[in-house]
Amino acid sequence: MILRGLGIYLPATRWTAADIALRSGVPEAIVRDKLGIHGKTVPGPDDHSNAMGIRAARAALADADIGAAQIDVLISITEEYKEYPVWTAGIHAAHALGAHRAYAYDLGQKCGTAVLALKLARDTLAANPDLNHILIAGGYRNGDLVDYRDPATRFLNNLAAGGGAAVVSRDGPGFEILGAAFHTDGSFAEDVIIPVGGTREVLRADNLARYRFHVPDPAGMKARLEQRSLDNFVHVIEQACARSGIAPHALAYVAMLHMKRSAHEAVLERIGVDAGRSIYLADYGHIGQIDPLLSLKLARDQQRLRDGDVAVLCAAGIGYVWNAICVRYRRNAPVPMA
Repeated sequence: MILRGLGIYLPATRWTAADIALRSGVPEAIVRDKLGIHGKTVPGPDDHSNAMGIRAARAALADADIGAAQIDVLISITEEYKEYPVWTAGIHAAHALGAHRAYAYDLGQKCGTAVLALKLARDTLAANPDLNHILIAGGYRNGDLVDYRDPATRFLNNLAAGGGAAVVSRDGPGFEILGAAFHTDGSFAEDVIIPVGGTREVLRADNLARYRFHVPDPAGMKARLEQRSLDNFVHVIEQACARSGIAPHALAYVAMLHMKRSAHEAVLERIGVDAGRSIYLADYGHIGQIDPLLSLKLARDQQRLRDGDVAVLCAAGIGYVWNAICVRYRRNAPVPMA
């Protein structure tokens, strides 16, 4: 199964490290060097979550040379924070794109969603020989929900906005989808929450100011993440590589989500990959689940990949989940096996 087309939409509006420093009170040097944010995309007035995913989807379809009418399934990776609550973004996207043959559904795993969607698309095609093309598309703007003056959520100051999409097909040129691995740890499930707007505390006029990300136990969460996150990142990358028949140090490229620079470097060091085989997304910020798709597209467009090279897409999402999936670059369509 082939990741045949990639599409990214980025809003025109940007904040610099200085803009983030001004809003957060964090010195600009720390924003740039420790948090690793030189700049990030922020939404304009028409940059709604699903709308950005639809724009990215159009780009991915063009990249794959596939018409929307050829799509059999649409997997929406639009974040829960979108145009309307309690709303199926995928069905809307399929209609807006003209993918009238497709059935659609929404998938949610926070910043791990795109990696999970790639595996589900591969598995869906493998299990259904009558299906040929699956579109993955979605948008992200959870940065709206960050209180920049809250030191407990400083690690979320990198949240940016944008849309990403991928066309997964039965054949053609692109990226052959290989092995994947996933790990979840539910002990983190209530460490990052929005405390109002759900059934525990419904949204009211007097609690609107609390409709923001909140970390109930910052010190406890930090201590537990430091113990486990790096190991879990390395674990899923190693598993995905093993299932793809490659050693991690032999990877040509690592498409990793944006996180603080020291964590990015630590993952690469642990798997034996030099920094030149990954792009650190300091100029983009963290666009949630879109990051691995953006990173892979940047690598392809910058001609960092040669035919036959294997890359890994990896991500982590609050809750907590760690995901990885390997792909092999095929500049031309592989020759079908006899």
